[in-house]
Amino acid sequence: MSISYARSVTSPAEAAASVNRPVTLSKDTATLVDQMRRHYDDGCFACGRENPLGLHLDEFSLDEGLVSARFNPREEYRGAGTSLHGGVAATALDEMLVWAGILDLRVMSVTAKMELKYRRPVQVTDPILVRARVDERRGRRLLTSGELLVDDEVCVEASGLYLITSDLAELGIL
Repeated sequence: MSISYARSVTSPAEAAASVNRPVTLSKDTATLVDQMRRHYDDGCFACGRENPLGLHLDEFSLDEGLVSARFNPREEYRGAGTSLHGGVAATALDEMLVWAGILDLRVMSVTAKMELKYRRPVQVTDPILVRARVDERRGRRLLTSGELLVDDEVCVEASGLYLITSDLAELGIL
């Protein structure tokens, strides 16, 4: 089943208005990433630094609503041959779609639906950039999109519907 929804937002200004982005940031991105990791004991499979098996997504950035992070796959993440397992690519994108809400809107969310388009294989030796954004907010629903890139080439695209579970302030993070 694929997600299909009409995009009523067309310009960056309209996109920012549709998701109610904070006008000023109370904490810089690196500080907020660190606080989130500590709140969850830094054990997340995708972004936790203390998880020995994890992806270790890192180098987070936020630029005009676009959240980015990097990771270097390990041999253990391979599927057939030396290709990155598709489930690992899906995990990285799912994580970034959540981080888009965290860093851009200061909300925690969970996956309701996610659709992926695999464009080209990724090797476990490839350094990976993952980017995501919140395209629209409808109440507690976030419509999100993202991509996994190698050498500036899109390898996997994602779109999703995420449900807000709480504001970061409610979690005691802000």
